[in-house]
Amino acid sequence: MILKDDIKFGFMSGCPNPTEAKATVELAEELGFDSLWTGDHVAFPVPILDPMMQLSLASAYTTKLILGTGIYLLPLRHPTVVAKQVATLDFMTGGDRVIFGVGIGGEFPNEYAACGVNVRERGARLTASIPALKKLWTGENVSYDNDFYPFENVTMLPAPPTPGGPPVWCGGRAKAALTRAAKIADGYISYSITADMFADALKFIDEELDRQGRKIEFGTGHLLFMRIDDDYETAYKHANKHLTRRYAMDFSNATKKYCALGKPADVAETISGYYAAGVRHIVLDLVGPLSQREEQLKRFAHEVKPLLSFV
Repeated sequence: MILKDDIKFGFMSGCPNPTEAKATVELAEELGFDSLWTGDHVAFPVPILDPMMQLSLASAYTTKLILGTGIYLLPLRHPTVVAKQVATLDFMTGGDRVIFGVGIGGEFPNEYAACGVNVRERGARLTASIPALKKLWTGENVSYDNDFYPFENVTMLPAPPTPGGPPVWCGGRAKAALTRAAKIADGYISYSITADMFADALKFIDEELDRQGRKIEFGTGHLLFMRIDDDYETAYKHANKHLTRRYAMDFSNATKKYCALGKPADVAETISGYYAAGVRHIVLDLVGPLSQREEQLKRFAHEVKPLLSFV
């Protein structure tokens, strides 16, 4: 596996109106962030906007930031339509500024039912969708033989300016998900795993890449819940309240296990562990009151980032 030496930092967008979206992009550039990411659910316990429309709006305000989905529930949609949307975003941003992070979800099976998709087929559908995207992004006349999404003689133009289309990063923790990432994706993006778990996952992917004979520069990302406060207890309280409400379940143990919490030095230490495990793109998910997002972004840029020896 070929990993990049440099580290990039991004953060998850909230649920902004157009004015807030513009201000967020401007602040991100001012603070030196590299990317802006959006999550995806059709139905969710808290308000969430469509990820592709959010990124399209953000693309009007920046010529610098990488725009990513972390992650997009591709099995809920037909890949031909999604291929057109992602190619359009790539075209609008000039190429090489989109990362298409995909996964299967499943925590909320009713959204699969609402979309008329069997939740038990989500893994197979994702595995079928990624090659379909890559075929369509060539801009050539292509056909695809598959049980879920067969098509014949389709030419999708304009082709994305990024050669072969934007990189597709797969999420997931199960061996099937890691194998999928190694076989047909361009990178791996995780969430709700520890640094040690990430290192183990990356080792598995690396071995699978060798078995497949794929010699590629492989992207590695991690969505990290983060809350900076003057002490751990206060950070934990804010983070756990936010995450328990967001996921409509008791998140108390997961908050302790998967978050970067506490003073700037504590957060920097957690991030350093993920970098050592092989993460090269940290996506910060700022957990806490929405009104404090700007403050958290500034504290990370001014108080945490200077403590990271690898930056």
